[in-house]
Amino acid sequence: MADINATKSALAKSMKELMAKKDFSKISITDICDGCGMSRKSFYYHFKDKYDLMNWIFYMDFMSVVSSGEIEDGWQLIEAVCELFYESQPFYRSALRTDGQNSFKEYLLESMLPLIEFMFEDLWGESDSFEVIGKMFCNLYIITVTNWMEEGCKLTPAELIISIKEIIKKLAASL
Repeated sequence: MADINATKSALAKSMKELMAKKDFSKISITDICDGCGMSRKSFYYHFKDKYDLMNWIFYMDFMSVVSSGEIEDGWQLIEAVCELFYESQPFYRSALRTDGQNSFKEYLLESMLPLIEFMFEDLWGESDSFEVIGKMFCNLYIITVTNWMEEGCKLTPAELIISIKEIIKKLAASL
């Protein structure tokens, strides 16, 4: 197991370094493998494609936050995700720019949706429309975070979440 994680981590480190220098679409599997001295066979043993590797990096970052024991509610988790993005801006800025099938934005939406639906249920009680509201908020969250990163993260992650929270509270109060 340690060897598998070491290999995956080496590939992830190479991917992060490459994404800090060039656009995701310009990065090849060969580039990733050359960056860490691995073979393409090793890459494909662990990942189906470079999108899978990019999403795995987020998954590992996300799971380290979740398992830290420091998160008490959904807002803290959303802020922690912003902190991840803030701490690894070159990687996540590039990841958020990727489009298409299996893109990071799709994976982020899929990852965050259950959390958002749970948060809304806590705010408003049970509702059949949470799937629609949750997807809408997740998409708005992703757009907001993408814009925040593209503009150079002028707000801290905490300030960004406070702004988002204020908007959600006003929305909740108006319903």
